[in-house]
Amino acid sequence: MNIMKFLDKAKIFIKAGDGGNGAATFRREKYIEFGGPNGGDGGRGGDVVFRAVPNVNTLIDYRFKMHFAAQRGENGMGKMRTGASGETLVLPVPTGTVILSENEEIEYADLNTDGMEYLAARGGNGGWGNLHFKSPTNRAPRQANDGLPGEERTVVLRLKLIADIGLVGFPNAGKSTLLSAVTSARPKIANYPFTTLNPQLGVMYAHNREFVMVDLPGLIEGAHTGVGLGDRFLGHAERTKMILHIIDGTEPDWAARYAAIRHEMDSYGGGLLKKPEMVVINKIDAISEEDLTARLTAFKKSFGRKKKPQILQISAAGRTGVENLIGAIEKLFLEIEHDDNR
Repeated sequence: MNIMKFLDKAKIFIKAGDGGNGAATFRREKYIEFGGPNGGDGGRGGDVVFRAVPNVNTLIDYRFKMHFAAQRGENGMGKMRTGASGETLVLPVPTGTVILSENEEIEYADLNTDGMEYLAARGGNGGWGNLHFKSPTNRAPRQANDGLPGEERTVVLRLKLIADIGLVGFPNAGKSTLLSAVTSARPKIANYPFTTLNPQLGVMYAHNREFVMVDLPGLIEGAHTGVGLGDRFLGHAERTKMILHIIDGTEPDWAARYAAIRHEMDSYGGGLLKKPEMVVINKIDAISEEDLTARLTAFKKSFGRKKKPQILQISAAGRTGVENLIGAIEKLFLEIEHDDNR
C-alpha cells in the first residue's frame, strides 16, 4: 500500500524565466534597394506562481525536488517577429500554505482558499530588437538588447492545515481514539507516548453537517522550547475554529494537565487561547465513580472566578458520551457562526 508521508514545511529555490534577446536583423528582399532593420523583440520569461489546490494535505512533493525554474522567453527573429513568451510555471500547494521568506521573517502570501494564487517570481522582459533603435540619424542600427533576467528567490513553504476542530492534549490522552470514534479516520493507536507523530485529519458528521477535525501530536511541558515533539504542530491549530482539549481521566490532577497545555499554547501565541474551547475528560470508564466525582469537583474549583469552559465526560474507546459530545460540538459551532455573522 502506498502511504503519502506528511510534510508541513519545505524550503525551495524558484527562478522565473529570463527574457529572450532582441534580434539585430535586416530586410533582404529582392527588388527592395534599401532594406532596413526588422529585428523583433525577445519574448518575456515565464512567471512562477503558487496555486492552492484542495484535497492535498502535505508538501511531500517539495521534499526531494527543491529547485524550480520557469521557461525562458525565445529570442526575437527577423521580419519583426517577437519571440514566444515562456510558459508560467504553476506550483500546486495544499490550501492553507503560507509562503515565507528564506529567514521566515516575512510572510509573502497566505493561500488559505482553494484556487488562490501568488505570483512569487516575475519573468524577465524580452530585449528590444534593432527595429526599436531606428532613427533619422541611425537608419541601420545593429544594436539589440539582451533579455532581462527573471526574478529568483528562496522561499519557505509552511503548511497550516485548515480544520474546524483541533484536538490538543498530552500524549495518551486518547485523541486518536476519539478521532477514530467520531470520524472515519483510522490513526495509529497504541498505549505509549507519541504514537501520533503527524497531524491526522478526519470528517465528523452531525445532522447533515460535516466538521473537519485534526488530531495534533501530543504536547508536553516545555514543548514551546522544543521538548518532545516541540510546538511544531501547533501552527495547524491556528486555522481551527475551536479547540477540543482532551484530558486523560485516569490522571489524578486534571487541573495541572490542563494548565500545562494551556501554558504551551500561550507560549506559542497565534491567538490559540482566544479560540472557543471545550474540555473533554476521557477514559471515564477506567476510574471509579467516587474518584471521577472528586476529580471533577477539584477541576472546576481550580478555575476560581474565571469563566469555565464547557466540560464533558466520555469514554472514546467505549463510545460512552460520544453522541452527547457531537451534539455539544454542533451547538457550539452554531454559537460561533452566530457571533461571526454579527
